[in-house]
Amino acid sequence: MQYPPTLSRDALVDLAINRYFAHVDAKDMATVLDCFNDEALLTTQTSFTTHAGKPAIERMFADLFGAWETLVHKDFTITVDEMNGRIAASFEAVLTDADGGVTHLFNTNFWRVRDGRFQEVHVYMSGANVLV
Repeated sequence: MQYPPTLSRDALVDLAINRYFAHVDAKDMATVLDCFNDEALLTTQTSFTTHAGKPAIERMFADLFGAWETLVHKDFTITVDEMNGRIAASFEAVLTDADGGVTHLFNTNFWRVRDGRFQEVHVYMSGANVLV
């Protein structure tokens, strides 16, 4: 799906919540990666970890998808700067491992969108970094 260079508020929310997080939860790698520009950066600010470029981001998501039986992102509070292509969202991530153990994280993501896709993602995570 091609996005226009400048997205409306609704399209920015759709990109972050319906295209990105819904497909992270579904472990749909192709759709998740389609949300990123080729040279995008994904940084977990709270652990000083950066994944540069789609291949590194893909490897990070492959590890995340393999480590957890289910992923659920919910209870979003979203702020959008439509003029500058910026999105911020605070939310709860509920991660369940194969043994039924549950990890709750309360995170905030900040996105910078360029040409309809994520150019930068900055993650502030409440617990141990699961995006390694």
